Amino acid sequence: MKLIEAEDVWFSYNHEVMALKGVSLGIGKGETVALIGQNGGGKTTLAKHFNGLLKPTKGRVLVKGVETRTLPANKLAFTVGYVFQNPAHQIFSSKVRDEVSFGPHNAGLSSDEVERRTAEAIEKVGLKGYEDVHPYDLDYGKQKLLTVASIMSMNPEVYCLDEPTTGQDHKGRWMVADLIHRLNDSGATVVVITHDMRFVAEVAKRVVLIADGRILADMPTKEIFEKSEMLRSAQIKPPQITELAHSLTRYNVPASILTVTEMADALQSILRLHQR
Repeated sequence: MKLIEAEDVWFSYNHEVMALKGVSLGIGKGETVALIGQNGGGKTTLAKHFNGLLKPTKGRVLVKGVETRTLPANKLAFTVGYVFQNPAHQIFSSKVRDEVSFGPHNAGLSSDEVERRTAEAIEKVGLKGYEDVHPYDLDYGKQKLLTVASIMSMNPEVYCLDEPTTGQDHKGRWMVADLIHRLNDSGATVVVITHDMRFVAEVAKRVVLIADGRILADMPTKEIFEKSEMLRSAQIKPPQITELAHSLTRYNVPASILTVTEMADALQSILRLHQR
C-alpha cells in the first residue's frame, strides 16, 4: 500500500476550468518526490489534495488507506504537513517559539514534549536565538525556515514543501536541502513543489512533471532530465550543469549528470583515460 494514493483525481475551482484532469499517482514511504511544471499547471493543486486542504471534484485521494473526504484537514495535518509557498499564509503567532509550538501543543502533548520538539525544530532550521522575535521581523528567507520548523515540530510522516528555496540565500538554500536529506534519512516522505531545477537535482530521487492538469511524466530524476524535448515542450529547463553535460556527450560525458560534483568526477575519469 502506498502512503498517498491519488486515483483518477479531477478538480475544479469554479466548476468551469478543470485544474486537475484524471491524475493518478502513488507516493511510497520514504520517497523524495519533486512536482515540477509551469505556473497554473496543477502541481500545487495536486499537493494540496495530499492533506485534505482540497478535496477532489471527482476521483479520490487516500492517505494511509483512508480517503481524505472522510477526515478533516486539521487531523490529516498530523500525517501530512504542508508548508505554504507564502509564509504569510501560514504564520499567525507573535513569537517564533509560539509559532513552532502551536502544532504539538494542539495535539495535546505534554509540556516537556512540546518544549523539546519546539527547541529541536528551531535549532534544526537555524533559528536558535530568535525564539522571542516576532515572525514578521524576520527576513523572508527566515520566515520560510520558520514555517518548515512549525511543521517539523509536529513530526508528520509526509512533508509537502511548496517552493522552499524562494527568498533563500546560499546558506538558507543549503540548509533546506540538508533538512530534506536528513528528514528522508530518518524515514520521512518529502514532496517538493518547485521551479528550481538545480534544487530538484540536489534533493529529489523522483520527478513528476505536471502540465495542463495532467501528469506528463513520472520517472527517476536522472532519467527525466535526459528528456530534453519533453522538458522543452513543458517550458522546463534542466539544471545548467545538466545542459552542459548534454552539450559534451560527444566527448563521452554522461547526459545524466545532475551536479557539479558529478561533472567533476566524470571529467576526471575522462582525463585519466586519455592519460593512459
